[in-house]
Amino acid sequence: MLFRSEGIMEKEDVTNDEFIVPEKLKTLYETKDFGQYEEDGTIKVCFITNNDITGGNSGSPVINGNGELIGCAFDGNWEAMSGDIAFEHRLQRTIVADIRYILFIIDKYAGAKNLIEEMDIVKDEVKSEIKIAEPSNG
Repeated sequence: MLFRSEGIMEKEDVTNDEFIVPEKLKTLYETKDFGQYEEDGTIKVCFITNNDITGGNSGSPVINGNGELIGCAFDGNWEAMSGDIAFEHRLQRTIVADIRYILFIIDKYAGAKNLIEEMDIVKDEVKSEIKIAEPSNG
């Protein structure tokens, strides 16, 4: 499951400090100024995996099969917290901040282009969705 930039705007709640979208981010969204991180007129914000996570894992790297950083773990569902005892692959989920959104925030929102220039950013020539396999019933 992928979440896109539209969701950030849809969830804004000006009565709740945790859900206020900063004006600069609103402007970037309204003008679709996503830079090199845009795909199909939007930007991917996060995705869900069935990786194991527990309290204290926020910020941990999420790596693909090629050893490339594709995101950072930042939360899990309630069932994931039982992972300290046993892993339930049918229930537990990790919420991951997509690396493209992280880079967008560093580059376009924070203006820290110097950090972007220091990185070796790997880009696929073919744009594709991140495919997440559903756990088997076995």
